[in-house]
Amino acid sequence: MSQVEPQRSETGAPVYRRILLKLSGEALMGGLGYGVDVNVASRVAGEVKAVRDKGVEIAIVVGGGNIFRGVSKSAGGMDRSSADYIGMLATVMNAVVLQDALEKYGVFTRVLSAIDIPEVAEPFIRRRAIRHLEKGRVVIFAAGTGNPYFTTDSAAALRALEIKADVILKATKVEGIYSADPVKDETATLYDCITYREVLERQLKVMDASAISLCMDNNLPLVVFNMLKEGNIMRVVTGEMNVGTRVCMVREASI
Repeated sequence: MSQVEPQRSETGAPVYRRILLKLSGEALMGGLGYGVDVNVASRVAGEVKAVRDKGVEIAIVVGGGNIFRGVSKSAGGMDRSSADYIGMLATVMNAVVLQDALEKYGVFTRVLSAIDIPEVAEPFIRRRAIRHLEKGRVVIFAAGTGNPYFTTDSAAALRALEIKADVILKATKVEGIYSADPVKDETATLYDCITYREVLERQLKVMDASAISLCMDNNLPLVVFNMLKEGNIMRVVTGEMNVGTRVCMVREASI
């Protein structure tokens, strides 16, 4: 996959044809300490609809950390594989919530699961996913990769490559990638642009190392941005340059 740096659209037209949006489960909590804030889900759905109405094909990978994480304290002393499977089921729950929110806006949506749950979701089949996208449906990928020991970040990178997405948009609770955790370090610097290799070498916790390596090996662009600011998804898709951090093969400016 060749990487082409998107040019800002002066007319507000999208600079990407097909995107994969990575949403963490925690982002769906809003101000709650657990579960899903339906108002947050509705706002995200409204922004996704606005982007889709611009003609952009959208796939979403959603995490499950708002319900259960296999590597968290909530897993206790459970076997890692068992805990990870529970986490995968949590992502299915979030996917169905997001599907419902999107359909309330009249957006045709399909949930494709890496775990076979035919009453709830279609099985993941790459060509079927691409066909749904070509028909203008929003596709939500659930259950990660279907394998334990792999995060939903890795699932996002994998699915993006499988559907030939132009970019991964990783929605977070901060402005982008910082030199350190901005919550713990007030002197942390926000990067406008950074390379995959720098992310790995500096051990920046934007995505897990396997996901970053997969993007780097296949030259897949990544944009990390704050989803708490309304309209940011559209700003990234239309190429506004002062939104989030862009991760690419070669840095264009010093950081």
